[in-house]
Parts: sequence; structure tokens; C-alpha cells
Amino acid sequence: METGLATKTVVITGAASGIGRAAALVFAREGANLALIDIDADSLRETAEEAGPEVRSATATSDLSTGAGVTDGLTEALAPFGGRADVLVNNVGVALPRGLDALSDADWDATLQLNFFSYVRAIRHVIPSMRAQGSGAIVNVASDLGYQPAPHTLDYSISKTAILSLTKALARGEGPSVRVNAVAPGPVWTPLWTRAGGLAQALGASGMSPREAVERAVAAQLPLARLATPLEIANVIVFLASDLASYVTGSVWGVDGGGVRSL
Repeated sequence: METGLATKTVVITGAASGIGRAAALVFAREGANLALIDIDADSLRETAEEAGPEVRSATATSDLSTGAGVTDGLTEALAPFGGRADVLVNNVGVALPRGLDALSDADWDATLQLNFFSYVRAIRHVIPSMRAQGSGAIVNVASDLGYQPAPHTLDYSISKTAILSLTKALARGEGPSVRVNAVAPGPVWTPLWTRAGGLAQALGASGMSPREAVERAVAAQLPLARLATPLEIANVIVFLASDLASYVTGSVWGVDGGGVRSL
């Protein structure tokens, strides 16, 4: 099927690993130009290299938890493409296992600055050119926890609920020329889980390995009985950004293995 993404310029935040890297590689296979942003310079370079030398790509190392970081990162990454974007994938984020009593005001602010306000700022950066050209697609990476918040990832869950609301509101405000959608993944085996101090380590305290603990917890809740791969989320992101989803806006696509039970 023809996606219409060839030669389109795609901005991806948090592109150094996990879902962001997988999305970059799928967009590259569709012939898109890549503007990749992350704070991890070495892993970001690996993403660009893996996309292949035939792909036009630019990278920018930037801290997206600040307004200046978003502006500087997008400006640098988009400079080779005339400063304009056809697609924005808001993907950057952080999740730490902690509940209400462990969260200070500074913790709440840090999570919301990266997980939510970076999305708002990135959209503000690209939306003028999308409006001017009369087309554009924005895909926000949310989470199933945006629907069913968890007490052990309280700040993360609430930041993802905010992304769902942002997506719905902007879809109404920016149509008909700009489409705005979200994906809501369930658990995905990415550095969000695997890094030291991550969610898998928190679950693995019972004597099982982190992977065993996660798989056992997931198997008890999900019809598909496993974690997703980053590629499985990336495929849906690329679909929503493509011409194949030309009549899709204001939607939240659950890629959660059946974990969300609500209608």
C-alpha cells in the first residue's frame, strides 16, 4: 500500500532508542526524511546510521525538558529541510516507579516538563508551517495508563492523560488541514522498563529476573500475554502519519495487547 510518506520530513523526539528509534527506521523504509532529536547523542547517531546512508537525516542533541531545548533541538534538526515539518511524532518521555508520598513538587514538574510540555512546545514549533502548507500530521505517544492510571507511576500516568486531552482538543482546533492523533501503548520492552531503576527492576524484587517478573505480571492481565515490541508500536505511528489514515483525526489508537477493558 502507498503511504505517501516518501520525501516527507518527519520529526521524532526521543529518537535514540525504543519506540522512537523503531519509528525512525519504519519511516526511513517509506522514504521519509528524518529530523531526529534526543538527549543521548551516541544512541541518536546510531539511529541515524541504522536508517541507512540513502536516507536524508539530521540529528540534534537537546534536553527537551526545557523550552529552549525544544526550540533549539527542532530548529537544528529541521534546518536541512528548510525549517518545516510534514509529520511530528512526539515520543520523548520518562517513567519512574514511585507513588504519591515519594513525589515532590520538583518531581511532578520535571515529569510534566518532559512528558507533556515538550509535546506542547514541539507542536507550537511545527504548527505554523503545517498551517501554511495546508497539511500535516501529528502523532502523540501516550499510554494505556492515560486511561487507567496506576498508583506506582502516578506522575507518568497523569502526564499521559493530559496528552490524550491535548490530542482531542488540537484535532478539533487544527482541522481540516492538520490531523492530530495519539497511540496508547501498553507495556513495551524498551529502556523505560529495562534501564537500571526502571519499571522492570521494581517488579523483579521478588527473586525473579526483571523480564520474568514483567512477563508474569503482563500475562495475568493481557489477552496477548506478552509485552509489545517497539516495532509493533512504530507500525501504528507510521500508519497514523500516512495517507492511509487520511480520514483519521482526534483518535487514540490502543496498541496495548487488549489491556484496556473499557468500551
